[in-house]
Amino acid sequence: MMKKISQKFLFLFCSFFLSLFTFLPKEANAFPIYAQQAYKTPREANGRIVCANCHLAQKPTEYEAPTSILPDSVFETVVKIPYDVSQKQVLGNGEKGGLNVGAVVILPEGFKLAPKTRLDEELKAKTKGVYITPYSPTQENILVVGPISGEKYQEIVFPLLAPDPEKNKNVFYVKYPIYVGANRGRGQVYPTGEKTNNNVFNAVASGKIQEIKTGDKNVEITIVSADGVTKTQSIPKEADFIVKENQVVQQDQPLTTNPNVGGSSNGNGSCFTKSRSYLWVYCVLFFYYCCSSNACL
Repeated sequence: MMKKISQKFLFLFCSFFLSLFTFLPKEANAFPIYAQQAYKTPREANGRIVCANCHLAQKPTEYEAPTSILPDSVFETVVKIPYDVSQKQVLGNGEKGGLNVGAVVILPEGFKLAPKTRLDEELKAKTKGVYITPYSPTQENILVVGPISGEKYQEIVFPLLAPDPEKNKNVFYVKYPIYVGANRGRGQVYPTGEKTNNNVFNAVASGKIQEIKTGDKNVEITIVSADGVTKTQSIPKEADFIVKENQVVQQDQPLTTNPNVGGSSNGNGSCFTKSRSYLWVYCVLFFYYCCSSNACL
Protein backbone atom coordinates (compact mmCIF):
# COMPACT_ATOMS: atom_id res chain seq x y z
CA MET A 1 0.00 0.00 0.00
CA MET A 2 2.76 2.40 0.97
CA LYS A 3 4.61 1.53 -2.25
CA LYS A 4 1.59 2.50 -4.36
CA ILE A 5 1.23 5.82 -2.49
CA SER A 6 4.96 6.54 -2.99
CA GLN A 7 4.73 5.80 -6.71
CA LYS A 8 1.65 8.03 -7.06
CA PHE A 9 3.35 10.85 -5.16
CA LEU A 10 6.47 10.52 -7.31
CA PHE A 11 4.36 10.65 -10.49
CA LEU A 12 2.53 13.80 -9.35
CA PHE A 13 5.78 15.47 -8.32
CA CYS A 14 7.45 14.73 -11.66
CA SER A 15 4.37 15.94 -13.56
CA PHE A 16 4.38 19.22 -11.62
CA PHE A 17 8.11 19.68 -12.12
CA LEU A 18 7.86 19.09 -15.88
CA SER A 19 4.90 21.45 -16.14
CA LEU A 20 7.04 24.27 -14.76
CA PHE A 21 9.49 23.87 -17.63
CA THR A 22 6.63 23.66 -20.08
CA PHE A 23 4.61 26.70 -19.03
CA LEU A 24 7.08 29.11 -17.47
CA PRO A 25 7.88 32.02 -19.82
CA LYS A 26 11.09 31.61 -21.78
CA GLU A 27 13.42 34.32 -23.04
CA ALA A 28 12.24 35.55 -26.43
CA ASN A 29 15.20 36.53 -28.57
CA ALA A 30 13.16 38.38 -31.17
CA PHE A 31 11.98 41.86 -32.00
CA PRO A 32 10.66 43.95 -30.39
CA ILE A 33 12.04 42.31 -27.24
CA TYR A 34 15.57 43.32 -28.28
CA ALA A 35 14.51 46.96 -28.58
CA GLN A 36 12.82 46.92 -25.18
CA GLN A 37 15.93 45.47 -23.58
CA ALA A 38 18.46 47.71 -25.33
CA TYR A 39 16.73 51.10 -25.59
CA LYS A 40 14.96 53.17 -22.94
CA THR A 41 12.81 54.75 -25.63
CA PRO A 42 12.29 53.45 -29.19
CA ARG A 43 12.54 56.86 -30.87
CA GLU A 44 15.96 58.48 -31.15
CA ALA A 45 16.71 62.20 -31.08
CA ASN A 46 16.92 62.33 -34.88
CA GLY A 47 13.40 60.88 -35.16
CA ARG A 48 14.45 57.43 -36.29
CA ILE A 49 12.76 54.41 -34.71
CA VAL A 50 15.36 52.00 -33.30
CA CYS A 51 14.04 49.11 -35.45
CA ALA A 52 16.28 50.51 -38.20
CA ASN A 53 19.40 49.82 -36.11
CA CYS A 54 19.01 46.06 -36.66
CA HIS A 55 16.77 45.89 -39.74
CA LEU A 56 19.05 47.66 -42.19
CA ALA A 57 17.01 47.40 -45.39
CA GLN A 58 14.33 49.98 -46.23
CA LYS A 59 10.80 48.68 -46.75
CA PRO A 60 7.49 50.57 -46.98
CA THR A 61 5.12 51.05 -44.06
CA GLU A 62 1.68 52.67 -44.09
CA TYR A 63 -0.21 54.11 -41.13
CA GLU A 64 -3.87 55.05 -40.88
CA ALA A 65 -5.51 57.01 -38.06
CA PRO A 66 -8.67 59.12 -37.73
CA THR A 67 -8.11 62.85 -38.19
CA SER A 68 -10.17 63.76 -35.13
CA ILE A 69 -11.34 61.93 -32.02
CA LEU A 70 -13.45 62.66 -28.96
CA PRO A 71 -12.02 62.54 -25.43
CA ASP A 72 -12.26 59.27 -23.50
CA SER A 73 -13.27 57.42 -26.66
CA VAL A 74 -12.00 54.19 -28.22
CA PHE A 75 -10.70 54.43 -31.77
CA GLU A 76 -8.55 52.27 -34.03
CA THR A 77 -5.37 52.86 -35.99
CA VAL A 78 -3.89 50.51 -38.56
CA VAL A 79 -0.24 49.74 -39.34
CA LYS A 80 0.17 48.19 -42.79
CA ILE A 81 3.31 46.13 -43.44
CA PRO A 82 3.14 44.96 -47.07
CA TYR A 83 5.53 42.39 -48.58
CA ASP A 84 5.52 39.39 -50.89
CA VAL A 85 4.32 36.51 -48.69
CA SER A 86 5.85 33.96 -51.07
CA GLN A 87 9.33 35.08 -49.97
CA LYS A 88 11.30 33.01 -47.46
CA GLN A 89 13.91 34.19 -45.00
CA VAL A 90 16.90 32.58 -43.28
CA LEU A 91 15.90 31.52 -39.77
CA GLY A 92 18.16 31.40 -36.73
CA ASN A 93 18.76 27.68 -37.25
CA GLY A 94 19.76 28.22 -40.88
CA GLU A 95 16.59 26.85 -42.41
CA LYS A 96 14.21 28.84 -44.64
CA GLY A 97 10.83 29.99 -43.34
CA GLY A 98 8.16 32.64 -43.55
CA LEU A 99 8.61 36.23 -42.40
CA ASN A 100 7.37 37.60 -39.10
CA VAL A 101 6.30 41.20 -38.60
CA GLY A 102 6.40 43.65 -35.71
CA ALA A 103 5.57 47.28 -35.02
CA VAL A 104 6.10 50.12 -32.56
CA VAL A 105 3.49 52.88 -32.21
CA ILE A 106 4.46 56.00 -30.22
CA LEU A 107 1.36 57.87 -29.10
CA PRO A 108 1.04 61.26 -27.39
CA GLU A 109 1.12 61.36 -23.61
CA GLY A 110 -2.18 60.22 -22.10
CA PHE A 111 -3.12 57.93 -24.98
CA LYS A 112 -2.91 54.19 -24.31
CA LEU A 113 -4.07 50.75 -25.38
CA ALA A 114 -7.83 50.45 -25.00
CA PRO A 115 -8.88 47.91 -22.34
CA LYS A 116 -10.71 44.86 -23.63
CA THR A 117 -13.82 45.84 -21.68
CA ARG A 118 -14.15 48.94 -23.89
CA LEU A 119 -13.88 47.08 -27.22
CA ASP A 120 -16.92 46.34 -29.33
CA GLU A 121 -17.35 43.01 -31.11
CA GLU A 122 -15.89 44.34 -34.37
CA LEU A 123 -12.69 45.54 -32.72
CA LYS A 124 -12.36 42.31 -30.76
CA ALA A 125 -12.52 40.37 -34.01
CA LYS A 126 -9.94 42.62 -35.70
CA THR A 127 -7.44 42.26 -32.85
CA LYS A 128 -7.94 38.54 -32.18
CA GLY A 129 -4.63 36.69 -31.94
CA VAL A 130 -2.57 39.90 -31.71
CA TYR A 131 -0.83 40.56 -28.37
CA ILE A 132 -0.06 44.27 -27.99
CA THR A 133 1.82 45.49 -24.91
CA PRO A 134 3.16 48.80 -23.55
CA TYR A 135 6.85 49.40 -24.24
CA SER A 136 7.51 49.60 -20.49
CA PRO A 137 5.47 49.90 -17.26
CA THR A 138 6.03 53.68 -17.25
CA GLN A 139 5.40 54.22 -20.98
CA GLU A 140 1.82 53.17 -21.62
CA ASN A 141 1.63 55.54 -24.59
CA ILE A 142 4.24 53.48 -26.49
CA LEU A 143 2.95 50.17 -27.82
CA VAL A 144 4.78 47.21 -29.32
CA VAL A 145 3.64 44.06 -31.06
CA GLY A 146 5.49 41.10 -32.54
CA PRO A 147 6.90 38.93 -33.72
CA ILE A 148 3.69 37.62 -35.29
CA SER A 149 3.00 35.86 -38.57
CA GLY A 150 3.41 38.24 -41.49
CA GLU A 151 1.27 36.01 -43.67
CA LYS A 152 -1.71 36.58 -41.35
CA TYR A 153 -1.04 40.10 -40.12
CA GLN A 154 0.12 42.43 -42.85
CA GLU A 155 -2.35 44.87 -41.32
CA ILE A 156 -2.20 45.27 -37.53
CA VAL A 157 -5.07 47.05 -35.80
CA PHE A 158 -4.26 48.99 -32.61
CA PRO A 159 -7.34 49.72 -30.45
CA LEU A 160 -6.59 52.94 -28.59
CA LEU A 161 -8.17 54.96 -25.81
CA ALA A 162 -8.06 58.74 -26.06
CA PRO A 163 -7.48 60.71 -22.84
CA ASP A 164 -9.93 63.19 -21.37
CA PRO A 165 -8.44 66.71 -21.06
CA GLU A 166 -11.00 67.47 -18.37
CA LYS A 167 -9.42 64.78 -16.17
CA ASN A 168 -5.79 64.92 -17.38
CA LYS A 169 -4.28 68.40 -17.16
CA ASN A 170 -1.33 67.36 -19.36
CA VAL A 171 -3.65 66.74 -22.31
CA PHE A 172 -5.15 69.48 -24.48
CA TYR A 173 -7.56 69.87 -27.38
CA VAL A 174 -4.83 70.12 -30.00
CA LYS A 175 -3.36 68.18 -32.92
CA TYR A 176 -0.98 65.44 -31.78
CA PRO A 177 1.72 63.61 -33.79
CA ILE A 178 1.91 59.80 -33.87
CA TYR A 179 5.13 57.97 -34.79
CA VAL A 180 5.34 54.44 -36.15
CA GLY A 181 8.12 51.95 -36.84
CA ALA A 182 7.45 48.60 -38.51
CA ASN A 183 9.54 45.72 -39.78
CA ARG A 184 9.23 42.44 -41.55
CA GLY A 185 11.72 39.59 -41.40
CA ARG A 186 14.78 39.13 -39.21
CA GLY A 187 17.39 41.80 -38.69
CA GLN A 188 20.95 41.79 -39.99
CA VAL A 189 22.52 42.99 -36.75
CA TYR A 190 21.92 42.15 -33.10
CA PRO A 191 21.78 45.10 -30.63
CA THR A 192 25.20 43.90 -29.41
CA GLY A 193 26.63 44.74 -32.85
CA GLU A 194 27.15 41.16 -34.00
CA LYS A 195 25.89 40.09 -37.41
CA THR A 196 23.07 37.58 -37.69
CA ASN A 197 23.13 34.78 -40.24
CA ASN A 198 20.59 36.84 -42.24
CA ASN A 199 23.36 38.91 -43.76
CA VAL A 200 25.94 39.29 -46.50
CA PHE A 201 29.47 38.47 -45.34
CA ASN A 202 32.48 40.32 -46.75
CA ALA A 203 36.17 39.52 -46.90
CA VAL A 204 38.15 40.75 -43.89
CA ALA A 205 41.28 41.30 -45.99
CA SER A 206 42.59 41.42 -49.54
CA GLY A 207 44.43 38.37 -50.88
CA LYS A 208 44.01 34.84 -52.19
CA ILE A 209 41.56 32.41 -50.63
CA GLN A 210 43.82 29.61 -49.46
CA GLU A 211 41.15 27.34 -47.97
CA ILE A 212 37.40 27.05 -47.49
CA LYS A 213 36.84 24.54 -44.70
CA THR A 214 33.32 23.43 -43.79
CA GLY A 215 32.66 22.58 -40.15
CA ASP A 216 29.59 21.46 -38.23
CA LYS A 217 28.10 24.94 -37.90
CA ASN A 218 30.44 27.35 -39.67
CA VAL A 219 32.70 27.65 -42.69
CA GLU A 220 36.27 28.82 -42.08
CA ILE A 221 37.73 30.91 -44.91
CA THR A 222 41.49 31.51 -44.86
CA ILE A 223 42.82 34.47 -46.86
CA VAL A 224 46.55 35.01 -47.47
CA SER A 225 47.53 38.57 -48.38
CA ALA A 226 50.28 39.54 -50.84
CA ASP A 227 52.76 40.09 -47.99
CA GLY A 228 52.06 36.64 -46.51
CA VAL A 229 49.73 37.64 -43.67
CA THR A 230 47.06 34.99 -43.04
CA LYS A 231 43.59 35.85 -41.80
CA THR A 232 40.74 33.46 -41.08
CA GLN A 233 37.09 34.33 -40.74
CA SER A 234 34.11 32.23 -39.70
CA ILE A 235 30.85 32.40 -41.67
CA PRO A 236 27.59 30.53 -40.95
CA LYS A 237 27.39 27.26 -42.85
CA GLU A 238 23.98 28.04 -44.37
CA ALA A 239 25.28 31.05 -46.30
CA ASP A 240 25.39 30.85 -50.10
CA PHE A 241 29.03 31.39 -51.10
CA ILE A 242 29.97 33.11 -54.36
CA VAL A 243 33.75 32.58 -54.06
CA LYS A 244 36.02 29.55 -54.27
CA GLU A 245 39.52 28.47 -53.26
CA ASN A 246 42.50 30.17 -54.99
CA GLN A 247 40.29 33.12 -55.93
CA VAL A 248 41.74 36.60 -55.34
CA VAL A 249 39.42 38.89 -53.38
CA GLN A 250 39.55 42.47 -52.18
CA GLN A 251 38.84 43.61 -48.63
CA ASP A 252 35.09 44.07 -48.01
CA GLN A 253 34.26 42.15 -51.19
CA PRO A 254 31.11 40.04 -50.71
CA LEU A 255 31.85 36.36 -50.12
CA THR A 256 28.18 35.36 -49.92
CA THR A 257 24.88 36.41 -51.39
CA ASN A 258 22.58 38.70 -49.40
CA PRO A 259 19.72 36.52 -48.07
CA ASN A 260 17.74 39.36 -46.54
CA VAL A 261 14.22 39.84 -47.90
CA GLY A 262 12.88 41.98 -45.05
CA GLY A 263 13.47 45.42 -43.66
CA SER A 264 11.97 48.29 -41.69
CA SER A 265 10.79 51.85 -42.08
CA ASN A 266 9.29 54.76 -40.17
CA GLY A 267 5.88 56.29 -40.60
CA ASN A 268 3.87 58.99 -38.90
CA GLY A 269 0.38 60.36 -38.57
CA SER A 270 -1.61 62.75 -36.42
CA CYS A 271 -4.93 63.08 -34.66
CA PHE A 272 -6.88 66.04 -33.35
CA THR A 273 -8.61 65.75 -29.98
CA LYS A 274 -11.93 67.59 -30.12
CA SER A 275 -14.09 68.72 -27.25
CA ARG A 276 -17.68 67.49 -27.24
CA SER A 277 -18.76 71.12 -27.06
CA TYR A 278 -17.02 71.59 -30.41
CA LEU A 279 -19.68 69.44 -32.05
CA TRP A 280 -22.47 71.54 -30.57
CA VAL A 281 -20.83 74.74 -31.77
CA TYR A 282 -20.36 73.21 -35.21
CA CYS A 283 -24.02 72.19 -35.38
CA VAL A 284 -25.18 75.65 -34.30
CA LEU A 285 -22.97 77.38 -36.89
CA PHE A 286 -24.05 74.99 -39.60
CA PHE A 287 -27.73 75.57 -38.73
CA TYR A 288 -27.18 79.34 -38.72
CA TYR A 289 -25.45 79.17 -42.10
CA CYS A 290 -28.30 77.18 -43.60
CA CYS A 291 -30.94 79.52 -42.26
CA SER A 292 -29.12 82.66 -43.41
CA SER A 293 -28.54 81.38 -46.93
CA ASN A 294 -30.83 80.75 -49.86
CA ALA A 295 -30.91 77.08 -48.84
CA CYS A 296 -33.82 77.86 -46.53
CA LEU A 297 -35.76 79.88 -49.08
